[in-house]
Amino acid sequence: MLDETLTMRVLQLGPHLLGFYDGRVPGRRYHSPEPNWLDDGGYALGICSYAVVDGPSAIVYDTHLSLAHARFIRRTLEARGVRDIRVVLSHWHLDHVAGNAVFDDCEIIACEETARLLSEKRAAIEAGALDSLPEISPLVMPTTTFSGGLELRCGDVEIELRPLDIHSRDGVSMYFPKDGTLLAGDTLEDTVTYVDEPERLQEHLVGLAAVATWEFSRILPNHGSPERIAGAGYDTGLIDATRIYVEHLLAAAADERSSRLPLRTLLAEPLARGSITYFEPYEAVHKMNVDKVRRQVSNN
Repeated sequence: MLDETLTMRVLQLGPHLLGFYDGRVPGRRYHSPEPNWLDDGGYALGICSYAVVDGPSAIVYDTHLSLAHARFIRRTLEARGVRDIRVVLSHWHLDHVAGNAVFDDCEIIACEETARLLSEKRAAIEAGALDSLPEISPLVMPTTTFSGGLELRCGDVEIELRPLDIHSRDGVSMYFPKDGTLLAGDTLEDTVTYVDEPERLQEHLVGLAAVATWEFSRILPNHGSPERIAGAGYDTGLIDATRIYVEHLLAAAADERSSRLPLRTLLAEPLARGSITYFEPYEAVHKMNVDKVRRQVSNN
């Protein structure tokens, strides 16, 4: 039987923080050669879920791409002596909730908007009819919801859940006040953000301006370079690169020439600074982003 987590990497990111990274494997697709959300939105781009661990307690930040990935996370934690697990969802997108069923006996925490969106789209998600196959069935729903921010503890580790209206209106970041680490979910992404709400890019710019005022020591996104995540992480340059890119998309909505620029050209400055890294599969994401934004303008 094929080992479904053969390419999964466990990253030790601090005394109480683990990363579970999969994807960005040249020539390999996980689910199917046909277009699908799991490969094209997650595995091909690389994706990392996280776990805060202190003694017998753990908080998992997103349940990853599949049940197999989630089982791997749970087995790894339990092998380290964890017996009490809670889950926090960064937002509602499929590559972040696909493993929820593995944690159906745990508290699953999400903001109210995430719970609402999952409930609204549940039938389509379970049927594999929302974006594409594979289906997520059953889709296990959050058990605890909150609005605004929320403070948690995992053993002695203090955690702040902070809302961020970037990428999706229900974004929830995880901030560690003692060491300044920010788990950004999909609010920040390397090489570029994936646009799901083209009509709300101006609101996302407001969110980017807000997070730029926070004090932190490193940013760890869910989608990014495994070497950067395992190393020093990202700094404020990732925020600035995302702002530059979103502003470009807004300009491209009305300028066909601008819409055809490749990523190496339009992001030359943040790439030269090392704020982000160039990863060729994001060219397809960029083309899709431009098409979405231009369609949004034409429909209005």
